[in-house]
Amino acid sequence: MSARTVHMVASVLLGYPDERLRDGLGVLREAVSGLPSGEARDRLSAFLAYVAGTDLRALAAHYVATFDLKRRCCPYLTYYAYGDTRRRGPALLRFQHAVKAAGFELDGGELPDHLAVVCELWARGAEREARRLLLEHRAGVEVLHAALREEGSPYADVVAAVLATLPPAGARERQAALRLAAEGPPAEAVGLEPYAIMEAGR
Repeated sequence: MSARTVHMVASVLLGYPDERLRDGLGVLREAVSGLPSGEARDRLSAFLAYVAGTDLRALAAHYVATFDLKRRCCPYLTYYAYGDTRRRGPALLRFQHAVKAAGFELDGGELPDHLAVVCELWARGAEREARRLLLEHRAGVEVLHAALREEGSPYADVVAAVLATLPPAGARERQAALRLAAEGPPAEAVGLEPYAIMEAGR
């Protein structure tokens, strides 16, 4: 249950900060305070303290500057493995199928591989599917965390809390993350045609 709570809170915190975040701050604090002592609780508490002490406009500006304007801090997990190549479309389908299987629809045209969406998937009870997707794209999550940490972004704490719910990375996973950090995602400027076709058929 504690991991589910971590993902519930992370799914909210990794979304665009608006009045709903400010209004729900008390509920989020209460949820985090009920977590067992450990890294996830400490990291989420630290981020909530940052939110409480920061003007909403500044929060929103930081979110946009971090996640929308810096490719190295991309919150879309398939981007790290496939970049903007043709292979990304089928990878997105796997996320879309997991979301549909869990019985909920995405709002606002959000892509299903956004880390906040995967966290919500876990929080809604589809732990096995969300865990599988996170482990398959663990290198990307690790690179995102490292990039946020290097940028000095408080969002590094939220991603660290998510990683704390997964088994420790093995040597192979660490090597994959290092390689991805060094080489970056594949480059092929073809857009997301397969995903566009998928969306048109929904």
